[in-house]
Amino acid sequence: MSTEITTPMLPESVSEATVLAWHKEVGEPFKQDELLIELETEKIVLEIPAPNDGVLTEIRKSAGETVVEGDVLCAIGNSTAVAEPVTSKEPEPAQVAVEEIAAPAEPEPEPEMQPEIGGQPSPAARVLASEKGIDISVIVGTGRGGRITKADVMQVVEANSDAEPASEAVAEAPQSLPAEQPDNPAPTVAAQQPVVKSETVLGERSVKRQPMSRIRRTIAARLVQAQQTAALLTTFNEVDMSAVMALRTKHRDNFESKYGTRLGFMSFFVKAAVESLKAVPAVNAIIEGDEIVYHDYCDVGIAVSSPRGLVVPILRDAHLMGFGEIEKTIRDFGERARSGSLTLDELTGGTFTITNGGVFGSLVSTPIVNPPQSAILGMHKIQERPVVENGEIVVRPMMYLALTYDHRIIDGREAVTFLVGIKEGLEDPSRILLEL
Repeated sequence: MSTEITTPMLPESVSEATVLAWHKEVGEPFKQDELLIELETEKIVLEIPAPNDGVLTEIRKSAGETVVEGDVLCAIGNSTAVAEPVTSKEPEPAQVAVEEIAAPAEPEPEPEMQPEIGGQPSPAARVLASEKGIDISVIVGTGRGGRITKADVMQVVEANSDAEPASEAVAEAPQSLPAEQPDNPAPTVAAQQPVVKSETVLGERSVKRQPMSRIRRTIAARLVQAQQTAALLTTFNEVDMSAVMALRTKHRDNFESKYGTRLGFMSFFVKAAVESLKAVPAVNAIIEGDEIVYHDYCDVGIAVSSPRGLVVPILRDAHLMGFGEIEKTIRDFGERARSGSLTLDELTGGTFTITNGGVFGSLVSTPIVNPPQSAILGMHKIQERPVVENGEIVVRPMMYLALTYDHRIIDGREAVTFLVGIKEGLEDPSRILLEL
């Protein structure tokens, strides 16, 4: 007797999802609560676990397909049933075309000519790759649907041990994001993005095509929306980080001992931003129709870059949070973004956003407003530069600040006043503590 697994109820305002990856193949047994499938929505990845012990008997929706609530994803049977490997759909025309391009005309193509790179690994393959230190995301899978088998991993292991040039079973790995600074943790786990087409053009030159993820499509649409519907302008300033750095050095150990987390820069920026938002309410407001909606609270979004795209978890009521709570919450966001366990509620809303391009080495940039918000603060790399103080040239750790704002609601005077308020709060942290 088989049981159908359907698309669960999606979060509010989300109408559809995309099948991101299958973690079991047809005929493979599983235990209760073991992960079967991942669905990608506009902001989060939904994990669907097994309801009981059993075996996967049929896959109804393949990776990359769009699904809505109630769609049948697969069928499962009890663990004693003998499952026949079946799928309910023929390959899409585009996939057939890829196979014709990438595979030789012989009835049995050589394994290295298979076009599926970075497919789902079998449990045995995953364990072997981990033991041998092999990056499994760049191995060509020769199993059903690009599945990476233990034999595929062994082929790479043997090739490495013989010190021979890498075969076509290993492709260039996607470039990972630069490492995040400790005080702004961001996910670094590579996302599964199946390659759709790889065509040899001239000799060793090639192009590679892959579909945009649902999250990436949503990001693209929102950024275009911001550019087309808002009158965006950016104003800049610079801040001497000497006082903040000295304060961190002085209290770092005691802070970590008390709160169980490191004292980073982000908590100072959040606190400084909150005081400036109180002083300049327009920066914390939004436009709805012909009305301006002012908020008497500060929900500050912290932009986090991940391989699947940009996510902005929200610090709710940041104006009521202390340094320790801010740092612990941000670190928790980073850890759960890495595991894909952030909830839609944590990614929805927000009255203002802070983004830190400095973790990637950016010296100055113009961030884009996150609609429907009206402003975003950009942090950048701290760099020692010569500055003039009291008629003398001295070297100070300086950071450029950028505030991009919607000129429909925020005047230039308000934008500059807001940014100067942040500068003053960071250069004299006692102003933040005293809420001046």
